[in-house]
Amino acid sequence: MLRVLGIDPGLTRCGVGVVDVSPDRSARLVHVGVVRSDPGAAIEQRLALIAAGLRAVIDDHAPEVVAVERVFAQHNRQTVMGTAQASGIALLVAGERGLPAATHTPSEVKAAVTGYGAADKRQVQAMVARVLRLDALPQPADAADALALALCHAWRGGRAAAAASGPLTPAQRAWADAERLARR
Repeated sequence: MLRVLGIDPGLTRCGVGVVDVSPDRSARLVHVGVVRSDPGAAIEQRLALIAAGLRAVIDDHAPEVVAVERVFAQHNRQTVMGTAQASGIALLVAGERGLPAATHTPSEVKAAVTGYGAADKRQVQAMVARVLRLDALPQPADAADALALALCHAWRGGRAAAAASGPLTPAQRAWADAERLARR
C-alpha cells in the first residue's frame, strides 16, 4: 500500500488529497480538503498559511510521497505566479519532512485518470469519484485535482518514481517488490 499526498497548488485555494493505493491499482480515500488563504492578506502570510496547512495534513495522515501539479504557462501572469509560489511551498514542506516529491503536468494527470489528456474538470471529478468509490463528485475542483494527482503519481510508478529523488525507505522497497511480483 502506498499513501500519496496530492497537492493542487493555488494561492487562494490549495487542494490536498491523500489516497492509499494498492499494487493492483485499487485506491481508497484517506483525506480530501482545501487549504485557503485570504486574497487580501500579505503574500508572506498567505504562503505561511499554506505551509502550515500542508504540514498539518502531513502530520495527520503520514503520506509516504508527495505529488504536486507542475506549473504550466498561462496567459494570466499573476495567476501563474501565485500557483508557482504555492507549488514551491508544497515542495519545500515535502523536503522539510524528508518526503520524496514529484511533479506532474495537468495533461499527464488527466491522461492517467481518464485516459484522455484533454479531459475537462467534470470528467476528472467523475473518474476520481469512480476510482475511489465515492457517492458524490469530490468538491471543490481543487480537491478533486489533488486526488487525481495522487492517483496519477501512484499509477505512474509511485515509489519507483519517487525513488529517483533519493534512497528508498523500507516501505518503498516493499512496494517496489510488490509491483515487480505483480508484473510477473
